[in-house]
Amino acid sequence: MQIKSLLGLAAAAQTAFGASLQQVQSFGNNPTRIQMYIYVPDRVATNPAIIVALHPCGGTGQQWFSGTRLPSFADQNGFILIYPSTPNQSNCWDVHNPASLTHNGGGDAGGIISMVNYTLDRYKGNKDKVYVMGFSSGGMMTNVMAGSYPEVFEAGAAYSGTAHACFAGAGGATPFSANQTCAQGLQKTPQEWGNFVRNSYPGYTGRRPRMMITHGNADTLVRPQCATEALKQWSNILGVSLTRQVQGVPSSQFTQHIYGDGTQLQGFFGQGVGHAPSVNEQTLLKFFGLIA
Repeated sequence: MQIKSLLGLAAAAQTAFGASLQQVQSFGNNPTRIQMYIYVPDRVATNPAIIVALHPCGGTGQQWFSGTRLPSFADQNGFILIYPSTPNQSNCWDVHNPASLTHNGGGDAGGIISMVNYTLDRYKGNKDKVYVMGFSSGGMMTNVMAGSYPEVFEAGAAYSGTAHACFAGAGGATPFSANQTCAQGLQKTPQEWGNFVRNSYPGYTGRRPRMMITHGNADTLVRPQCATEALKQWSNILGVSLTRQVQGVPSSQFTQHIYGDGTQLQGFFGQGVGHAPSVNEQTLLKFFGLIA
């Protein structure tokens, strides 16, 4: 969950235009006092899509802005990027907190939803094209957001994360927390995992977010079993089963796991890949439906 320096990747986030990452000081209800940064490209689309990008433990929204090539794709395609940033708990998201694990319960999740609503209102965003992605603690929070606020997100992509509510009951969810049972590959049945999601928003019967889960098989900090458990969770929620595996997608190290026809749920496991972001932006954006 700790972040290696991403500053060396800053060149990947350089834009061809004049837009830059900006902090928003006041964006609505913010119970845990997290911070909001936003990237709005110079040529923003009409009714733009919105991607919430969540940093790992020890990181910041500013660093995660430089951690992938999403800003350059935003320039090309006109979508908006939100980079939440938490100064709390060693810069880790509160994925163990009952408030974030409960719809409209508050916590970091509540602040992130305020950021989404602010952006939808300010930039006339498309409420049917709101997405969430993140790495490590941000990947864990991606699953939390998709589980606690299914009506907000069309799809999510979690990298090196854990299932929704995997850390529930723990005193914290940082690499320094005493209870690392979740990160070491806590196992439950698909139904049990699915119930965690359903219990976060009792009575909800609407559409659920489509999900993409990516993990390195050599990850010793957040074990690859965590991805298997997340896939069990979302396969139960989305009602799809593993149908086939394809080696070499999106690159030679990875094996793609396709559930159903692949439109609802996909998994990617990287052979020899450790605790690293491993974000293939084209694969991500194709799954989201933002590029062809």
